[in-house]
Amino acid sequence: IHEHSNRTCRRIHVVGSALVLVVLAVAIVTLNPWWLLAMPLVGYGFAVGLLSGFFGIGGGFLIVPGLIGATNMPILFAVGSSLVSVSAFGFATASSYALAGLVDWHAAVLLLAGGLFGAALGVALSRRLAARKALLVQIFAGLVIAIGLYVAGQGAMVLL
Repeated sequence: IHEHSNRTCRRIHVVGSALVLVVLAVAIVTLNPWWLLAMPLVGYGFAVGLLSGFFGIGGGFLIVPGLIGATNMPILFAVGSSLVSVSAFGFATASSYALAGLVDWHAAVLLLAGGLFGAALGVALSRRLAARKALLVQIFAGLVIAIGLYVAGQGAMVLL
């Protein structure tokens, strides 16, 4: 497993570095402001992909604040954009874990079934709250803080 992880991390690093260099070259050649914005987004996407692959975490709670901060886009657009990129990260990471034989398929199918129902409910709720942007942002911030506290607590328990 350790060799698989190192090889995968090297590939991710090479691809991420290549993407950043390509975007930087296009930004310099074209002097198009969009490409200058693309640079931090590619870098941010690389970092989230790396964390997703290394820790097996969902990147949405990392991507949404980055999109909002880098582009000033509305939260619902950030969530939608995040879901597209998280799907790609998730597929790449899940494929790597599946090929390494590190998937409990019974648990994964049950989790997927619950997740599909929860996602449908979440989409309906976010559409209902779209007019109340401040509330949606507060709910998201509270969720990110709660997850952060949970992860910190789990880490503290390991250290004790």
